[in-house]
Amino acid sequence: MDETTIKYVNRSKYRVRTLKAIGNDVKMPKEIAEDSGILQNHISNVLRQLKEKDLVECLNPSARKGRLYRLSEDGLDMLNELK
Repeated sequence: MDETTIKYVNRSKYRVRTLKAIGNDVKMPKEIAEDSGILQNHISNVLRQLKEKDLVECLNPSARKGRLYRLSEDGLDMLNELK
């Protein structure tokens, strides 16, 4: 895990809370929002940011509703850095 990515995630409490809320699970944005205490309309932006850094992956990107997200290998590494 490179230092730049670690700093990027730590600069936003939303990014940190989103990673921790997903953890080792597969979740929908609504569940991530509930578990992280972040409003659902903010979660989609945070997920997009984390996806751009390859920390999160969408398992069913063609779905309009009920998208499922999980942490990538790098995301799991990042989660361990945060603990």
